[in-house]
Amino acid sequence: MKIVIAPDSFKDSLSAAGVAQAIALGLAEVFPCAELVQCPMADGGEGTVDAILAVLDGERRQTVVSGPLGTDVTAHWGWLPNSRTAIIEMAEASGLQLVAVDQRNACITSTYGTGQLIVAALDAGAEKVVLTIGGSATNDGGAGMLTALGVQFYDEHDSPLASGGLALAGLARIDLSAMDPRLQSISFEIAADVDNPLCGPHGASFTFGRQKGASPEQIQSLDHALARYADRCAAVLDRDVRDEPGAGAAGGMGFAAKAFLKAGFRPGVEVVAELVDLAQKVQGADLVITGEGSCDFQTLRGKTPIGVARVAQKHDVAVVILAGTLGEGYEALYEHGIAAAFSVVSGPMALSEACEDAPRLLQERARDVARVWQLGREKR
Repeated sequence: MKIVIAPDSFKDSLSAAGVAQAIALGLAEVFPCAELVQCPMADGGEGTVDAILAVLDGERRQTVVSGPLGTDVTAHWGWLPNSRTAIIEMAEASGLQLVAVDQRNACITSTYGTGQLIVAALDAGAEKVVLTIGGSATNDGGAGMLTALGVQFYDEHDSPLASGGLALAGLARIDLSAMDPRLQSISFEIAADVDNPLCGPHGASFTFGRQKGASPEQIQSLDHALARYADRCAAVLDRDVRDEPGAGAAGGMGFAAKAFLKAGFRPGVEVVAELVDLAQKVQGADLVITGEGSCDFQTLRGKTPIGVARVAQKHDVAVVILAGTLGEGYEALYEHGIAAAFSVVSGPMALSEACEDAPRLLQERARDVARVWQLGREKR
């Protein structure tokens, strides 16, 4: 028997590799001779670099950069020397988890640190950059990132523009003359799980601004600021990508990457699946087990389990989800290649307790799934 174990991380509890290991231990109790292929996954959010490096022969590097509020943070990124590819996780430099809840302010947070990570990749000789843009704390349209790469933004007095999304309301001029020339010789691929445009009711500010600390009034102002920013960018680039799917991802980082870096844009789980060669691992498997911390109707919007299921479907392999919790609408997954979904929680318990006991809970539930699977095989 061959079982592929391809989960995402359980947020605030276990890395994707830790989840896969716990599931493998449970399966081994019932199927000690089975081939258990552990393939940690991610969808472009926090933990993507770790998931990729857990499978591939790469290096985990670190660079001190400017965090969302300007204080130094140590950001990790991945380096794949064989393909000269850098895996940059935006959340490491500009992530929401780097800002205390009472300090979150989408008006002033900056993506400058993400640009510094790209510079580090250029210095390492990267020929390709995979930029995962989930979990950001920012709404600056990627202007901070571009500033780190040499793009200069000025206000009406021809003074350098302040950082942050709200400052874009005063943007008067963009100067590309000092933009790092090395950017012309490498390719960029964006990994994300949203397809929002930059502006409007479904844009970056209205969709994600609140969780980043913006009030309703500030959200309106941020949306207007991004619209002015898009106008100025269109003037200097002779093209406008504000309405393209994904332009509003990560507070507009998708817009900057598309407009200035000519980046390709793909669902994060597809990018990760390709990098770790999930399709090859699934070939010939009897079962695939995937999972994430919370599974509900939003999982259908490109989260790891649905991405894994799409790969498994092509090889006619059944998929089971093990999740921390099963939320509203999870049943819809059954129409998209998921055979069954289970919560690992064994009874009423606090979230802190569930997080602490996640390895044990995952192992026990994987064992239970294996016993049911074994029963089904015996009945054939």
